[in-house]
Amino acid sequence: MAPEFYTTAFNIYLWVMIGLAVVVFISLYHVEAGYGMFTSNKWGKCINNKVAWFLMEFPIFLAMIIIWLFSPHRFDIVPMVFLLIFEIHYFQRSIIFPWLMKGNKSQMSLVVMFMGIAFNILNAMMQGYWIFFESYNQNYRVFGLSYTDIEWLWSPWFIIGVILFFLGFYVNLRSDYIIRHLRKDDEDTKHYLPEGFMFEYVTSANYLGELMEWLGFAILTWSISGLVFFIWTFANLVPRANAIYKRYKVEFGDIIERKKLKRVFPFVY
Repeated sequence: MAPEFYTTAFNIYLWVMIGLAVVVFISLYHVEAGYGMFTSNKWGKCINNKVAWFLMEFPIFLAMIIIWLFSPHRFDIVPMVFLLIFEIHYFQRSIIFPWLMKGNKSQMSLVVMFMGIAFNILNAMMQGYWIFFESYNQNYRVFGLSYTDIEWLWSPWFIIGVILFFLGFYVNLRSDYIIRHLRKDDEDTKHYLPEGFMFEYVTSANYLGELMEWLGFAILTWSISGLVFFIWTFANLVPRANAIYKRYKVEFGDIIERKKLKRVFPFVY
């Protein structure tokens, strides 16, 4: 089939993903996803949280490698850089993060886990196809300026995106570290209000970091697929941050009011 057919099909796929993100965003303001502090029996059978996180996040790490192996451009410099940046996040998220979490009794619903797996596979198809196939149908064009493949790596947009990505990566890691050390040991299941670092401004600093990461990725790749992933991240994490904020307000309302904490965006929301 002609390349135009695949480009058209891919664009339709992107629009469908945007539409689904809107549905998810609205739904999550009315339904609390069954993991973390919102785990409950209404979501059905649950399994160990650490195992569930690994099974949910590892497929996208693996799928991106498989797409890379089947690409005729797998050893080109720019897509390789994009892949490495993407995989840094998911190596940490699937291989390291789950096994550092405390709380042997913490669980995640299988329904939530399988929904996460489904999205991650769809996202791997979206990011991998653009990086290793679709991006070769066009040069990078930003506000009237055109960059060839290798020139993109020293463009201001790539540099800005990389800085934002790794700044968000640091915020995410540091915030996860603070959350992880709130509990005294693996048997502790109590809720604690995180403090310090960006938690002095928002109750979901870890989500702020992840939003920064994928906005940075969308900029450094200058791709619609990267933008769609950021939209999905926003649609998933912002309502989640709202639910966490409301739960914390019940338990730690006086502290939140005194510090004037926001949900996920400092001084804004």
